[in-house]
Amino acid sequence: MGCDRNCGLIAGAVIGAVLAVFGGILMPVGDMLIEKKIKKETVLEEGTLAFKNWVKTGTEVYRQFWIFDVQNPEDVAVNSSKIKVKQRGPYTYRVRYLAKENITHDSKTHTVSFLQPNGAIFEPSLSVGPENDTFTVLNLAVAAAPHLYPNVFIQGVLNSLIKKSKSSMFQKRTLKELLWGYKDPFLSLVPYPITTTVGVFYPYNNTADGVYKVFSGKDDISKVAIIDTYKGKKSIYAVFGAEINLKGIPVYRFILPSLAFASPLRNPDNHCFCTEKIISKNCTSYGVLDIGKCKDGKPVYISLPHFLYASPEISQPIEGLSPNEEEHSTYLDVEPITGFTLRFAKRLQINILVKPARKIEALKGLKQNYFVPILWLNETGTIGDEKAEMFRSQVTGKINLLGLVEITLLSVGVVMFIVFMISYCARRSKRVN
Repeated sequence: MGCDRNCGLIAGAVIGAVLAVFGGILMPVGDMLIEKKIKKETVLEEGTLAFKNWVKTGTEVYRQFWIFDVQNPEDVAVNSSKIKVKQRGPYTYRVRYLAKENITHDSKTHTVSFLQPNGAIFEPSLSVGPENDTFTVLNLAVAAAPHLYPNVFIQGVLNSLIKKSKSSMFQKRTLKELLWGYKDPFLSLVPYPITTTVGVFYPYNNTADGVYKVFSGKDDISKVAIIDTYKGKKSIYAVFGAEINLKGIPVYRFILPSLAFASPLRNPDNHCFCTEKIISKNCTSYGVLDIGKCKDGKPVYISLPHFLYASPEISQPIEGLSPNEEEHSTYLDVEPITGFTLRFAKRLQINILVKPARKIEALKGLKQNYFVPILWLNETGTIGDEKAEMFRSQVTGKINLLGLVEITLLSVGVVMFIVFMISYCARRSKRVN
């Protein structure tokens, strides 16, 4: 009888130990098996669920615009005063709804190249006004003229055309014209063939963005869909910011650091954005990047909205700016197991450099250089509720269930082992006494 009870206690302790060991083994092995199955479907290759959803995303992506409406155009043009701006927006468009094209796979580098067709559909319900809302903004053609044609004689000729067309430093344009293009009256008088349509994003519809090259995730799932290069050049990078919860899914937030817009002295990778020494103060200014080479020599500069992280001298000539990290920083929320971006906010500002030009009357009153903000945009996309539920059930749900089983087995096993061993030892102690 005593042996039966002792044997039962020992058996219980052994079963508890086995359960605890099994639970401990299941942690790395089970996680590995589930992650292996999940990752098989999240690689960007023909036949996977991830590839199907990636080619034509089901997530709605919106691009919001805020326009900087200039309040004192005459005072600036005549007296070179500070430019007073008033932010107006958002004006919202749905974008990136077309399927990717020219998709090619490179098995050696584990990358996928593609073109993203451009299209924009105005969303009145998500906008503060219609597309025909009017703004006072910089005259893009007049501002670019002295940069594109530095020769004094040519500037004199252009000045006569600017005056004849009754163009000035600033102009009134509708939202639709400013974004997608309008026929410029000054350029229309130029006596040789040039593009006379001007717009911040002209041309856009029926064009393609790219070539993008992204990682397929075949060799490293954490890199899936991350951009390797854009138009053959290295893409901008992000750094880890925090771990947060998105619709019940744990994600890592990666943010665009201030170093991405730093001067070449702090960030040597930005040396190609410093194209001259005077305006950049020997390449020590920071916060704006010259992308003129990508815009046929036009004086276009990008920055974060409201010149967030920029040199004080860049924003000093502008009144009405209120930079803050929460509203104006760029971030990606990435699910760490699959590497999928489940939410993002890409925020950028478009600026035009305007310099004094003695031979162009519309600009000769200026006594300083201006980085004139035209607009800033916020392109956002968030996983929908239906897809988030599917993601939770197919990915995080399975992992959480496995984790619960592992913890239960380990906990029950440890408790059983301790209880039965204590009982066994107590019984033996009584027998000895």
